[in-house]
Amino acid sequence: MLSQGIDKTKTIEELEGNRWPDPPSDATYLVQSVHELRRRPIEDLGVDGLRRLITQNVGLRWLLPVALDHLRETAPIEAESGFYDDDLLHAVLTRTEEIWRNSPHLAHHLDETINLLTDILPDMQRLIAEWRAPLSDMLGLP
Repeated sequence: MLSQGIDKTKTIEELEGNRWPDPPSDATYLVQSVHELRRRPIEDLGVDGLRRLITQNVGLRWLLPVALDHLRETAPIEAESGFYDDDLLHAVLTRTEEIWRNSPHLAHHLDETINLLTDILPDMQRLIAEWRAPLSDMLGLP
């Protein structure tokens, strides 16, 4: 597991050693929720919390391995049920190329997980191709 060395009982704030000030009273729901999620233990974030923070590039050092483990663990279920958590997969796939190049072990893990999926919607197939294209040299793809 990629996340086995991460203390999931801690919050992103604790892991970063950086407490954000409270958001302004007129902050958007997104801003308020990101602030709140940073203060929640990683083990209590749930898939939606992971997706929201990853989409906002918050705590990626800790959250990408957790998300990738979740995606890998649920990949076999997709083959049985025909359902896969496309929202979390979308959040992970849309991180910048630089993030993946700086963490090639994470990129390889994600690519292996994608290869386990059997029923990928066309929009997700396109997104996967867009994610793989700039990383093809690193992933050993033609």
